[in-house]
Amino acid sequence: MLSPHYNLFGGVRIGAKIGLTELILRSEKRRDLLIFLKDGPKSIDEIQAHLHVNSVYILPQLKKLKDRNLVIQKDHTYELSIMGKAIVDKMPPLLETLEVFEDNFDYWSQRNLEGIPPVLRSRIGELKDCKLIRPDLSHMFELDPEYVENLLLSRKVFGFSSYFHPSFIPLYLELAKKEAEISIMLTEPVLKRFKTDHLENLKTLINFGHVSLSLFTKDPKLAGFTVTDRFLLLTVLPKIKFFEHESLLSFRPEALRWGTDLFSHLQKEAVQIKEI
Repeated sequence: MLSPHYNLFGGVRIGAKIGLTELILRSEKRRDLLIFLKDGPKSIDEIQAHLHVNSVYILPQLKKLKDRNLVIQKDHTYELSIMGKAIVDKMPPLLETLEVFEDNFDYWSQRNLEGIPPVLRSRIGELKDCKLIRPDLSHMFELDPEYVENLLLSRKVFGFSSYFHPSFIPLYLELAKKEAEISIMLTEPVLKRFKTDHLENLKTLINFGHVSLSLFTKDPKLAGFTVTDRFLLLTVLPKIKFFEHESLLSFRPEALRWGTDLFSHLQKEAVQIKEI
């Protein structure tokens, strides 16, 4: 049986009310208007100035929101209704998550996100404005220069890796000599490789009082990440087995908190290594 809002040809009947989801998500201006009203009542002049639109455009949008009891008008100002507030309070995380995935869609859609704990996946919107680091074929196995530069300027470093890179130990040694606070978490295969190829340097590294090393014994399903007081570099494993060293880089405070919380979450499952 057809919905009373639709005719036999599948079109919306004239005068029929559109659903709340469509009303809110279909129009970017309506979304921006609702979020703007979250801060309190606004006049039509304030709304026009904020959205960069004229009254001919915005008044019909306000009427639609008023008709669905999301916005109420008091004299010459507009504000969210109680129902509108309940909806708008939940909008930013959803919109931020959509923005994160859309900005680097090819990256996220091809990655295995199981390695990111559910509690951090629910906060993926905090990774806005990430820069995609994609090395060309001639530098596939070299560390990104921007990453190296900012790492060596960091004072506090949390690093997790499930893959081996020969530059890691020399870099961390240089940081340790600068008295940076360092916490490194490795998977068992990576730790074994470092013991085989860089045993003396590894021993020297963990002898610094401000350096801690821990072993993550489970399958992390995550390539690795570095979070410091300056940046977050996140490398998520692809769904296929080929590892192409593509990463996301962010300098936003929200991303740094996200990365620090990810490290703390994984550290609960790790075992600290006192000596090699």
